Amino acid sequence: MNTSKVASSEDSPGVEDGSPDTMRAVVMKEAGNAEVLRVAELPAPHAGAGEVRISVNAATVNAGDLLLRQGGGPSVVEILGMDAAGIIDEIGPGTTTDLKLGDRVMAFVQPLRPAGGAYAQKVVLPANWVVQAPQGTSDVEASTLPMNGLTAMLAIDTLALSPGETVAVTGAAGGLGGYVVQLAHIAGLRVIADAAPADVDLVRSLGADIVVARGDAFAAQVREHVPAGVDGLVDTAVVGAAALGAIRDNGILVNVRPSAGPGSAPLHPERGIDFRLISVADYGGRQDKLEQLRRHVEHGRLTLRVAATFSPEHAAQAHRRLEAGGTRGRLVIDFSEAAGPRTSDVTIPAVNR
Repeated sequence: MNTSKVASSEDSPGVEDGSPDTMRAVVMKEAGNAEVLRVAELPAPHAGAGEVRISVNAATVNAGDLLLRQGGGPSVVEILGMDAAGIIDEIGPGTTTDLKLGDRVMAFVQPLRPAGGAYAQKVVLPANWVVQAPQGTSDVEASTLPMNGLTAMLAIDTLALSPGETVAVTGAAGGLGGYVVQLAHIAGLRVIADAAPADVDLVRSLGADIVVARGDAFAAQVREHVPAGVDGLVDTAVVGAAALGAIRDNGILVNVRPSAGPGSAPLHPERGIDFRLISVADYGGRQDKLEQLRRHVEHGRLTLRVAATFSPEHAAQAHRRLEAGGTRGRLVIDFSEAAGPRTSDVTIPAVNR
């Protein structure tokens, strides 16, 4: 059992002695466009019983962050961010954990909690929400895995298909869709995925057995390959009703969001298709699932893709770039003091590991 302790240079080489009472965070005081994001100095939180504190070096920007920033949550979220990677610098009193001071870790963070999300230099979480980062990865790379990885794993678990059955995936070139393709492949499923022409090779490299074109003809193209329809479909692109034709009678559709937004076609039950709406919050605290994702990365079965990094001062720019669409790989806010120049404002291809 670990007792409350603040990391020191003696305990953990490379970890600064002592902890500052304040931290920098990207905050918002009201919902709106990307310009509501700004950097502020806030009191640093400390780990309590059953908790650990992460000195955050990297926090990934997600589509959910954009939704919350625009007012899509029950209230204004001061600190956004669902993915964090960094170093354990505090362990709360009486906390039982295998994690140690100085460990490199990653975590899924729920920004709707009172303490907010991951866009901060210090984040306190229950110890079972945190695992060691995959060996051989940087903090920036590790930060891209937890939220999308857990969502993809939940989607595959919800499908509950057997090896050899067929799943279709929309948005397969995206961060979430790519993980769904890879995890489906790991599970022994036959994978049919969509892609724009420029992304066909990428999606094939992730493990798709068949790649069809994105667009209105998606369902018809899937049926050309599987006349009876696929056993399940994971709709990461939120195509909605237009994708239903790809699914066989009594198959299953997994949605990651309720709809594509205003004006989208509503989903109605048909042909016995089982509709499932999933939320990554259901896998919050599932340390076993995060550990499984970590092992997949370490064994080369999951690919971490980084498109660009941004300083906290350029968080608004990261949000605008994600809103513009077409990003292949993840956008990451780099809190590391030793990071040097970030790649913000630079167009670079996705980095595959």
